[in-house]
Amino acid sequence: MSNTTPAHTTPAGATPPRPTGPARPTQGEPPAVREPAHVPVAHVVRGGVIEGVHHGSVVVLAADGSVEFRAGDIEAAFYPRSALKPVQAVGLLRAGLPPLDSESLALVAASHSGEERHLATARRILDAAGLVEGDLHNMPDLPYDPTVRDEWIRAGCGPSRLAQNCSGKHAAMLMTARARGWSLENYLDPGHPLQGEIASTVEELTGQGIARVTVDGCGAPLFAVSLHGLTRAVARIATAAPGTDEGRVAHAMREHPEMVSGSGRDVARLMRAVPGLLAKDGFEGVQIAALPDGRAVGVKIADGADRARMPVTAAALARCGIDPEILAAFDRTPVIGGGQEVGTLRAAGALAPFFAPSAGSVPPAGSVPSTSAAPPASSAQGTSGASSVA
Repeated sequence: MSNTTPAHTTPAGATPPRPTGPARPTQGEPPAVREPAHVPVAHVVRGGVIEGVHHGSVVVLAADGSVEFRAGDIEAAFYPRSALKPVQAVGLLRAGLPPLDSESLALVAASHSGEERHLATARRILDAAGLVEGDLHNMPDLPYDPTVRDEWIRAGCGPSRLAQNCSGKHAAMLMTARARGWSLENYLDPGHPLQGEIASTVEELTGQGIARVTVDGCGAPLFAVSLHGLTRAVARIATAAPGTDEGRVAHAMREHPEMVSGSGRDVARLMRAVPGLLAKDGFEGVQIAALPDGRAVGVKIADGADRARMPVTAAALARCGIDPEILAAFDRTPVIGGGQEVGTLRAAGALAPFFAPSAGSVPPAGSVPSTSAAPPASSAQGTSGASSVA
């Protein structure tokens, strides 16, 4: 392994240093670290009664980059989790990632499902750099997709670094470090020059400084920005000219949405349904999406519930002007009781009017219903059915 630069290490339990790297262009101030003022963005309705409320924040950007709609706190510092991967992929290209085919580049920006094609592509990236799975420092895990995971376990396989959903990003980080002659053993340390290059790109594309640096679930540095800044960054990637680093990432993701997520994942289906859409999800209820003309949305569900992520995103995209009929497959999650649909999880508040009300919907707060009806018997007895979550 190449080890031409001194190792940078962060003691266990210590606060990671802010990444260092080349001089950065002047950016806006880092977002404030505070308790976000989230608002209700989704209702879980069972039998005509609001059973649960998901709070969160939403931003919708117009084509010119201005804020067309906001709900909650879009300026507080937060961690984008894997929704930051398209930005990190641009940073890797700028840092010297050797040329990759578009399928492989899509995996660099992926939270993949662990399908065989995902693993084969990650191996291909490692092979091209003369590396092996053992060089990866991401956390070993089982495949992310439940069906793939079950098959994996039945085959007698255990957690592996290649199967972990961030292996494409990590393989590309190693490939870039090798190409630049940087050390490989500590490529995840925030003080490593590779991470400094990525941090520079995060600040440039978000248009703001990084508020905090921590460690993501896979072990890579994670940068705190605002939801507004993250959405601005993905809009810049989605509108980039072909041949630029941003344009290459956007093209790869659009061409291979199943490589960015997985064959049955909602993000891949959404990108297929809306021509030209660039979309990426992240743990803790984060979703970004952007159109080629610059319209973009950012969603953060406060409690991290994945079940609310897509219905709220669909409502935000409707505000962008996407035909609600196209989004009908994404705008709700059924609530099940006794094996039957007895309600829905849908966007609430200012986002709700963009879709026709569903059966059993609840009047807005403060309104007076004209009639009063008993709830259906199937839902009045407190059945234990749960939301159908993708």
